[in-house]
Amino acid sequence: MTGKKQIHLAAHFPGVNNTTVWSDPVSGSQTDFASFVHFAQTAERGLFDFLFLAEGLRLREHRGRIHDLDVVGRPDTLTVLNAIAAVTTHLGLGGTLNTTFNEPYELAKQLASLDHLSGGRAAWNLVTSSDAFTGENFRRGGFLRPEQRYERAQEILDATRELWLSWAEDAVVADRERGVFVRDGGAPVVEHRGEQFSFSGRFSLPPTPQGHPVLIQSGDSDAGREFGARTADAIFSRHGTLETGQAFYRDLKGRLPRYGRAERDVTILPATTFVLGDSAEEAEALAAQVRRAQVSPQTAIAFLEQVWGRDLSDYDPDGPLPDVDPDPEGVSITRGRVRHEKDTVAVARQWRELAEAKGGLSIRELIIETTARQSFVGTPRQVAEQMDTYVQENASDGFILIPHLVPGGLDEFVEKVVPELQDRGSYRTEYTGSTLRHHLGLARPTAGRLAARAAG
Repeated sequence: MTGKKQIHLAAHFPGVNNTTVWSDPVSGSQTDFASFVHFAQTAERGLFDFLFLAEGLRLREHRGRIHDLDVVGRPDTLTVLNAIAAVTTHLGLGGTLNTTFNEPYELAKQLASLDHLSGGRAAWNLVTSSDAFTGENFRRGGFLRPEQRYERAQEILDATRELWLSWAEDAVVADRERGVFVRDGGAPVVEHRGEQFSFSGRFSLPPTPQGHPVLIQSGDSDAGREFGARTADAIFSRHGTLETGQAFYRDLKGRLPRYGRAERDVTILPATTFVLGDSAEEAEALAAQVRRAQVSPQTAIAFLEQVWGRDLSDYDPDGPLPDVDPDPEGVSITRGRVRHEKDTVAVARQWRELAEAKGGLSIRELIIETTARQSFVGTPRQVAEQMDTYVQENASDGFILIPHLVPGGLDEFVEKVVPELQDRGSYRTEYTGSTLRHHLGLARPTAGRLAARAAG
């Protein structure tokens, strides 16, 4: 290897949302196991660090109907990841599991089981929710104030780690002659008494191959960044441009020392898309086609209605923005995850200013502009150069790629961009270890290290 900073890559299987173009004739099933196998094995062929799955706990509704422009109809995350473990050998397996609606012992056992069955490749993306609509699917409901969401998340994480790290590393002796499997004191009783959870008992599994699963976090508020600095091994960032990426990178990594952590302890991975072409012009034209497919006329109106809180079905998506203001007092006509800020009048004002500054954008053109993810567009060599620049200039440590097609959306990237990254000396040419922690360059967690971090 060269002395260059090495790029980390992960792949997000997006399901049905505003990134995928599920209507494309070459798009495959979002639920068939064959789709997951193809996607995962392509990522492993490309020597990616891990596969990443999001979570959909309730079908989002818009104007009383299922809203199929977000994550819907997704098979259970852990079921899929455990199955993928059997058809891959090195690829990490990251799943999103909610801290608001789950209990620590159950999560600890499920994730430790995945880590054991995969040989140390499990990762947990911790997310919170204050969404009472989603909470209606669960006994305890869904409403928590923002500060309570992270208090609960921190305690559920503390409790799961108490369970994961409760067994001594040498607890299992498996002495056939004496008939002793676990030595005395090797698996002590875990006593947890907190504001959210209280339990007493022994954890049912010995230490996993990587100590415990890798922890991923994606919150971007100040509380979310602090939670990530304290707890996360990897950050799923939304800051894609070079300047905003560098600012987030500095801010997040600048918070680490107070928790006894170094820069190398957290890997920052913004979400990004990509479009490849034989020339820059061809790639740009294809990228424009993809964006128009992602934001159909009905999608544009639906996104606008999220902000306006009104029925805008009579407006022309290729026409100007509504001349009426949003209804700030009205109940949102979208139930589930919404992307805009709470001050909808301010958002509308900003969008009008943007539309005017860009020469009079139509509704659809504006939504295309405002919902775009960071995207690398160009020839394979140009895309490799762009990615390398971001990583070498500390705008990120790598990327979570979100292709617009499944299951074949990674194929061209692996075939054409990965060799370019390898030629630049910025990307591995083989896996050198078997666990996800090894791929990411992370130390094995110990109870002592975690206690020092909590004390910070």
